[in-house]
This record gives sequence, C-alpha cells and structure tokens, in this order.
Amino acid sequence: MFAYYLRLGLCSLRRNPLLTSLMVVAIGFGVAASMTTYAVLRATSNNPIPQKSSQLFTPQIDNAGPSDDNGEPLDLMSYIDAMALMQAHRAKRQTALYPIGVSIIPPDASRLPFRETSYATYAGTFAMFDIPFLYGAGWSTQEDQAHAAVAVIGRALNDKLFQGANSVGRDIVLDSHSYRIVGVMNNWNPQPMFYDVKTSGGFGDPTQVFIPFTRAVDLQIPTIGADLCATSSNGGWNTWLRSDCVWINYWVELPDRASVSAYHDYLYGYAAEQQRSGRFQWPPNIRLRNMMQWLDYKQVVPPESKISLLVSLGFLLICLVNTVGLLLAKFMRRAPEIGVRRALGASRNAIYKQFLIEAGMVGLAGGLLGVAMTGVGMLEIGLVFEPQIARLATVDKSLVGLTLCVAVLSTVVAAFYPTWRAAQVQPAWQLKSS
Repeated sequence: MFAYYLRLGLCSLRRNPLLTSLMVVAIGFGVAASMTTYAVLRATSNNPIPQKSSQLFTPQIDNAGPSDDNGEPLDLMSYIDAMALMQAHRAKRQTALYPIGVSIIPPDASRLPFRETSYATYAGTFAMFDIPFLYGAGWSTQEDQAHAAVAVIGRALNDKLFQGANSVGRDIVLDSHSYRIVGVMNNWNPQPMFYDVKTSGGFGDPTQVFIPFTRAVDLQIPTIGADLCATSSNGGWNTWLRSDCVWINYWVELPDRASVSAYHDYLYGYAAEQQRSGRFQWPPNIRLRNMMQWLDYKQVVPPESKISLLVSLGFLLICLVNTVGLLLAKFMRRAPEIGVRRALGASRNAIYKQFLIEAGMVGLAGGLLGVAMTGVGMLEIGLVFEPQIARLATVDKSLVGLTLCVAVLSTVVAAFYPTWRAAQVQPAWQLKSS
C-alpha cells in the first residue's frame, strides 16, 4: 500500500505543478535558512576536545583586588603565579602558554619572512590537549628544564617550508634564532580555540609553531596577546616578570572529582598564603572552571548566531503556515475523489496515510532544494558573520541528513490539519452534489 500511495501522491503532484512548486520552494527556503544558521551555531558551540573537556581546567587567581566585574578574577595569570603553580605540580599535567609574534625565515633565501600563529608553552601541552603528530613528537620535560632551542610545527607550515617531507631533526629559524624541529602536528585545529580565548576570541588560524616557554622567556620574547597590569610595570623585562601583570594562559588536567577538589583547595591555600605574606590585601578569590564552563563563561558563541537561528526558525514557521494553506486548498479540491474512495470502502486511516505520504514527498523535494540552497548560503554566510566564524560552517553528511529530516517531518506535521479536514469529507454529500 505504501508504494500505491506513493504513486497516487506523485500523480496528484503532477496534476498541479504550480501549486506543488510553490510548496516545494516555501519548504526549501525555510529549511535552508534554518540549516545555514544552525551550521554556524553548531560550529561555534562545538566541543573542541570532547574526549577530555571534562578533565581540562583553567584556574584563576585574583591578584588585582576587588573589582566591579561581579567579583571575578582576571582571565589570565601573572608570571609569578604561573611559575609557582608549575613548580608545585599539583595536577596530573599542567602548562602555561602565551602567544608570540615571531617571524619565520624560510630556508629559501629568495622568499620573504612571514608569520604564523605561534605560542610559547610547556611539554605537557601535547599530551594534555591530545595533539596528533604526523612526524616525531613533542619535546620532553627535560628539554623544558634545559631551556632547549626546539620547536613543534604544524603540517601546513611543514608543507610550506619542507614540501611535506619529514622535517624532524631539521632547523627552523624564528627571529634569527635557530630551533631544532622535534615534531610535526597533524592538522590540529580545535575550534573554538579553548586554550587562548582571550587573544583569539575563540576562533582564529590554527597554531603552527610551539616553542618552549622557558626558551621564550630567556630570549625575552613578549606576548602579542593581552597584557593586563594592575600596577605599573616599567623597568624592563625582569621587572615585568616580577610584576602582577597578567598575560599567561594556564591549564591543568584533573582526571577525577577528587583531584578537582584537591586542586581547588590548593589554589585557595595558595591565595591565602599570598594574603598572609602581604602580597594580596584581600581575601582569597579563585576560580576553577572546566573547559566547557570556561567557554560558556567567556561567551565564545557569538550572540548573533543564536539570534539568526531564532529568526530563521521564525521564517521556517511562516513557510510552514503558508504550506498548510496550500495543502488545505489542494486537498479540499479533491473532496469528490475522497468521497468516491470513502464510498468504495476506504477508511479515514487510509486517507490519512495517502495524504501524509503525499505531504512527505513535498517535504522531501523541499529538503533536496533546501540542501542546494544551504550550500549556496554557506558561500554567502560571510556577509553576516566574521570571516573566521563563517569559514567554520560547512555542509557535511550530518547536515544534509538533518536538512532532509527537518524538511520531511515539518511538512508532514504541517499536513496534519489539512489531512484531518480531508478525512472528514462525508461521502454521501459528495456523491449527491456530484
């Protein structure tokens, strides 16, 4: 019977091509608008490292005193506090990192220097963030302690400098200083960029260079990210390091609740010790948020993506209301046909099945049009959102499947009232009037 109803529906749609086209276009436009904005929201609210997001935490220590920011400590950490936490080693893994602006000198002297997204960090970063490697691996803790001139580079940079060959053991020159390459990352680009929301805003180009934090400090490489100072830090590099300026991202890996509780207690005790020593003149004020809590606190998801989705869903609803009217007109014009079928023994249930299947065919056609229009919408999404956000929205298999499901289901739901009206047709009245 299903195949029979499909044939009936197809014949009915062919009899009224204009009406059918209007319904298909309405569904296609509504679904395309919704799926395009949903793709942006899905990309920006994505969990960048789902297998470990509940184990990664960023601590905050208030070293500036009471403020009007709802009592929240500053987002970043001072060098004094970061080094104290690194040396205490109270987490399974920990790392401090900050963005650096170094020029990459190509081996080919005919090419000009250029810059890529670069960070100074510690060896624990690679295991903490599950960074995959194409060649080699990250450096060791011993190389951190030795302030070694080593580097990890990204696959794109490796392709640019070494034509994709295994570059482990070769040198890369950054700002006239040579570093030995120990590893090549394999397309690591978590979005949002949870590890440095302050600088990137959550979205940016993938990191292509990592060098040891200790080496960067030795070379006095300044941060190109935020540098927030509660007091003046004039007096040179060493004075700046000893100041309460905050400029360092700090992350720890805490695998279970017990370790989270213990680390929270340690942070509170550390802040209390700073108060007792006279460095802080206020009660301990600390925070310890996991990665998803941190992204939510920093409101990484752009508000315009949520607003756009609500507007597009409203547009889809309007399209469905129009579809209800068109289906009602289409079905009620077939009242004589329905009356004859009922008189010949067809049940109301059979009428329901026939017309809902016909509506599903309209929804499927609208969904296919919606998929094509969603692809076009992805090309123009940059007119609404920032380029670094717009490029994250892509059409993949899951989005295509969701688009078709939304189109079919929404059209079938919209067809319930017209189908109910059609099923209420009285055979005797239709036969008498005919």
